[in-house]
Amino acid sequence: MDRTGSSRRTFVAGAAAATGAVAVGTVALGAVPAVAAEPAGESASAPSVAVLGGGVAGLTAAHELAERGFRVTVYERRALGGKARSMDVPDSARGSRRPLPAEHGFRFIPGIYHNLPDTMRRIPFPGNANGVWDNLVAPAEMSFARTGREDLRIPLPWPGHRPAELTLDEIRRALTALLDTARSIPLHEAAYFVDRFLVFLTSCDERRDDTWERTPWWEFLRADRMSYDYQRILAVGLTRNIVATKAEEASTRTVATLLEAFAFNALGRGADGPLDRILNLPTNEAWIDPWAAHLTGLGVEFRIGWTVRELAYDSASGRIGAVVAEDPQGVRRTVTADHYVSAMPVEHARRTWGAALRAADPQLARCDRLETDWMTGIQFYLTEHAPLLAGHANCIDSPWSLTAIQQARHWPSRDFSADYGDGAAVDCLSVDISEWDRPGILYGKTAKQCTRTEVAREVWAQLKAAFNDTGRTVLKDSALHSWFLDPGVDGLGTPNPTNEDQLLVHPVGTFHNRPKAATRIPNLFLAGDYVAVDIDLATMEGANASARQAVNALLDRTDSPAARCTVQPLFRAPELEGLKRHDRLRYRLGLRNALDVG
Repeated sequence: MDRTGSSRRTFVAGAAAATGAVAVGTVALGAVPAVAAEPAGESASAPSVAVLGGGVAGLTAAHELAERGFRVTVYERRALGGKARSMDVPDSARGSRRPLPAEHGFRFIPGIYHNLPDTMRRIPFPGNANGVWDNLVAPAEMSFARTGREDLRIPLPWPGHRPAELTLDEIRRALTALLDTARSIPLHEAAYFVDRFLVFLTSCDERRDDTWERTPWWEFLRADRMSYDYQRILAVGLTRNIVATKAEEASTRTVATLLEAFAFNALGRGADGPLDRILNLPTNEAWIDPWAAHLTGLGVEFRIGWTVRELAYDSASGRIGAVVAEDPQGVRRTVTADHYVSAMPVEHARRTWGAALRAADPQLARCDRLETDWMTGIQFYLTEHAPLLAGHANCIDSPWSLTAIQQARHWPSRDFSADYGDGAAVDCLSVDISEWDRPGILYGKTAKQCTRTEVAREVWAQLKAAFNDTGRTVLKDSALHSWFLDPGVDGLGTPNPTNEDQLLVHPVGTFHNRPKAATRIPNLFLAGDYVAVDIDLATMEGANASARQAVNALLDRTDSPAARCTVQPLFRAPELEGLKRHDRLRYRLGLRNALDVG
């Protein structure tokens, strides 16, 4: 549905008639200099909104609000895009080339996403009819890279897909991997996995939110009773590759909900596009920079280098009176606006909520129970193209649960060596490290116990163990140009390592501690991948959907006539609704799902 019409840009004059900025003096901020969030000019009478955080959630909120006539200022402590941004490798450019591109972790924008792609279609990009959405490309395959066995390569066909030509050796390896995998998982275990998945597919929402939210995925699959390959491929491999969380801890509701969506995506049902999509350029070039430029054109102001310290709650009025923040020079200032959207990651946002604010809305205090973990990216720059695969690889036997993708082959408009670095690197192998607390194979230490250099060497060793193990050398030491580890990680190899960019994880019970976008404070709204949304996972889609919910809550609270944001839920197969209704009756009678034999 086309949602780019003039209704999105309805001017909202007077929407906050009774919600003006509270005087700073009522919150006892002392002599801290005040800064108004709202810019002056023709739109000075429009309601002002301070968006706290410039990641996907914050930029989405700014986008939706600006289209509806609000005056928006975004406060970001570091760089726009948050964990989704790409970044430059310092001092890596030579001549007229750009710096080598790096990132917190590679982008993955599957076809199950609907809200984020809608936003991307509304961000202009030169030469693209559908904006930056046209910068999405579909990898041709994915793989489970086994250590000591042939890698299982899975083609991902889509309309217009042109499969690569195969050599006899590649055909032999593919057949060997398929037969080896089929043989390694006993038939009765494979059948059991299918049965368990069908139990979830036919479970009603009440059973999902209660029973399956309290059941770890590992337990749901009875993985501790199964073979090693069942555990690594079906329990751990699928979970790490698709849901980016730990099978032993994650709730069945979270994991299986996403697997359900991916299964329907693979069947061509309810999807925005192919199962797997990535960007055809570094993230900032393909998406974040055009987005910031578009928002600037809509009147959004950006204040980079500002760190939010506290949301100052005025008990007398029951509202946020101001925000205390440090400017780029470290000077404490107060920011005032009509409304505030907190769009920071939960581990940063909850530090800004004082006792009085938490008491005013208990859901804020429950956010202390939400857990985060480490998942961080490292990039290896290569002087030769490594013959890996055209898509994501999951090194399911690696102790540090590595996933990776070669990027240059997916950037057709870029000649990597001509456009980036010193001209010697021809490709970038981007790797996500998901497990930071298990010993590696090179030093016998956890990733947190290793120095940055040891982390790089250990990851490289685990990659070689996964890819160089079946008679050919795919990754060569001589082809390693350099590496770059996310600078958000600090203190590695010391007793107190830190990570500024952690990942929200989903142990059992997490769903019930996630807050709503609307708070009890009339002028405060929450956006971020920790906010309760349909996708129930720490994703860019969740961040985008939560921001839309926050904007809708603001519009509702101010009785705004502006069009509400569409928030698209995950696909529900109509064929299964009858079975879910039957299961609802059984659930209310205290009975198991009809397919659940234990």
